Amino acid sequence: RSGIIAITLEAGDELLTAFLVGPGDEAIVATREGMAIRFKESDVRQMGRSAMGVRVIKLKKGDNVVGANAVYKESKTIANFLVVAGNGYGKKTALKEYKVQKRGGSGIKTAKLTTKTGKLISGRVVTPEDTEIITISKHGQVIRTGLDEIPALGRQTQGVRVMKLRADDSLASLTCL
Repeated sequence: RSGIIAITLEAGDELLTAFLVGPGDEAIVATREGMAIRFKESDVRQMGRSAMGVRVIKLKKGDNVVGANAVYKESKTIANFLVVAGNGYGKKTALKEYKVQKRGGSGIKTAKLTTKTGKLISGRVVTPEDTEIITISKHGQVIRTGLDEIPALGRQTQGVRVMKLRADDSLASLTCL
């Protein structure tokens, strides 16, 4: 109530994440339908506090952003992009497989999604400092998995089972440790 406006949002929009970037850094954004875009921080111009911002990725009807991360210049060569789908499948992909584009495009495919895998629920940049993930299902099932157990695969693959779920359950969230 007594806060200040940090960004103007349209009806139905929500702020997913915010991060600090500097010269030479990049950002990567993933969508529920398995698309991702990587772009330079310099492609986003400075604006006033209450501005709406600029378009980062062009979304298809029914799609939405599920993950946005900074790619810091010192970790560009060692980081991976971890994506996890609702039916418990996930994978890491080397960041070098995501070409740097101009923001505002449709992006490139980051995962092969099927009825077996479900839609993406999260996309995270992970570095060697990150060692584990915790995944939580909608029915409260929790599992802790080492990132070394999740293979680094190509962009257009389904991934491996990260969490075995009950028939009526799906993943809700994950966090990296």
